[in-house]
Amino acid sequence: MKRLVFTVAALGALASGTFVLAEQKMDDMKSMDMKNMDMKKMDMGKKDATSGQTHRAKATVKKADPSAGTVTLAHEPIKSLNWPAMTMAFKVKDKALFDRLAVGNQVEVEIMQEGKDYVVTGVN
Repeated sequence: MKRLVFTVAALGALASGTFVLAEQKMDDMKSMDMKNMDMKKMDMGKKDATSGQTHRAKATVKKADPSAGTVTLAHEPIKSLNWPAMTMAFKVKDKALFDRLAVGNQVEVEIMQEGKDYVVTGVN
């Protein structure tokens, strides 16, 4: 009987702890502005009419890794892709572009879809 009471008490404590953690996680998300996001339109792995098309975006360079050939950009919405503003990593087509992709730089980039990846092909 003692074992049953202990087990029920332990499960109750575990369940309430899980609820508190879930509630905290939801509170963290309340500050996110998601009213204009349509996640259904953000299928970034799907080939569609935008494949091979050049897209342009204004962005701030957050991280540049020439040895890996990638750059992390905080970009404004990209209407031609139905993407909201976000921060994400891109492959970089030509390593010479890293001359203009220094951390903190405000840039306008050209990106294209190559397979499942989006690649920076130009920087202004």
